[in-house]
Amino acid sequence: MKHTPLTLSASKLGLFCYLIALLPGGAAVSIEYVTIGDAGNSADTTGYGAVAYEYRIGKYEVTNAQYAGFLNAVAHTDTHGLYNAGMNNHGIARNGSSGSYSYSVTAGFENRPVVFVSWFDGARFTNWLGNGQGAGSTEAGAYSLGAGTGIVTVNPGATVYLPSEDEWYKAAYYNGDLDFYSAYPNGDDFITVGDANYNNSVGHSTDVGAYPSASSDYGTLDQAGNVWEWNDAVIGSSRGLRGGSWGADPDYNLSATLRSSSATTSEDEFIGFRVAASIASVPEPASLLLLGLSLAAMLPHRRRS
Repeated sequence: MKHTPLTLSASKLGLFCYLIALLPGGAAVSIEYVTIGDAGNSADTTGYGAVAYEYRIGKYEVTNAQYAGFLNAVAHTDTHGLYNAGMNNHGIARNGSSGSYSYSVTAGFENRPVVFVSWFDGARFTNWLGNGQGAGSTEAGAYSLGAGTGIVTVNPGATVYLPSEDEWYKAAYYNGDLDFYSAYPNGDDFITVGDANYNNSVGHSTDVGAYPSASSDYGTLDQAGNVWEWNDAVIGSSRGLRGGSWGADPDYNLSATLRSSSATTSEDEFIGFRVAASIASVPEPASLLLLGLSLAAMLPHRRRS
C-alpha cells in the first residue's frame, strides 16, 4: 500500500506560488516536497537506504522554470557559471550581456527537468533556496563554496540541500508499510518503458511527473529515468548519481543495485537533480494551501457580466 502525501493540485499550487510571490520577500520558486517518514528503517541488502530521521524530498526533479527563476535572481553576471550554453537547446535561453543577463524558458519546456547542471550548480541552488531566494547567497548555507571544484560536504544543520545517497535511495525504493525495498523506484521488482522514460523510448526528457505509474511508495516521481540525479555521495573524487536517464539506459540503470558517479563539474543533457529539506524548514502542504486560499479570498474579484 502506497503512502498518499497531501499535495496541491496544479491549479491551486500555481495560485499559491503567485500569491506568495506578492508577499514582501516572497519566494519566486516553489518546490513541492513529500515527507519521508518511517525513521530508523534498516538498510537494504545493498547497504543503502537506512535513514534515522524524517525528512522531505522534492516530489519532482528541479524544472527549467524553477532553475530559470534562480538564474534571473542571481546570474545577471553569472560569475559562477550557473548557465551552460547547452541549456539553450533544452529549454532555457540567455539574453543580454554580462551584468544584465536575463533568462527565459522555451514554451513547452517549462516543466522539463533542467539539465547541463553540475553538482556545484545544484549545491548553489540549494544554498539560495535555504537563504530565502531573492538576493540570498549561493556561496554559504548548506554548502560553504569557494572558487574550487573539489569535494565539499554538507554543513550540519542544513535546511535545504542535495539529498544524501541514503535519503535518495529510501525515497525511491523503500516501502515503510511492508518494511520492504523494491528493485525499482515504482514500488515493484520490474519496470517497462511504459512506466518510465528510459532506454531512448521517447528520444528526449519529458515533463516531470509524466509517468505517474512509476511513483515510489512515498509519492516521488521520475526517480526512474528522465534524467540522472545528483546526490551527496562522495565516490573517489566524484559525486553520486542515481536513477538512470531517458537516453540509452537499460532498466538496470534504474535499479537499486546500480550506483553511478561523475566529476563534480560534469554537465550534460542527461544529468539533473532534485532537492531535499529538513522537516523544520518546509511548512506542511495543508498550511500552505490554507494560507494561499486565505490570501486568494482577499484578492479583488471580477464581477460576472
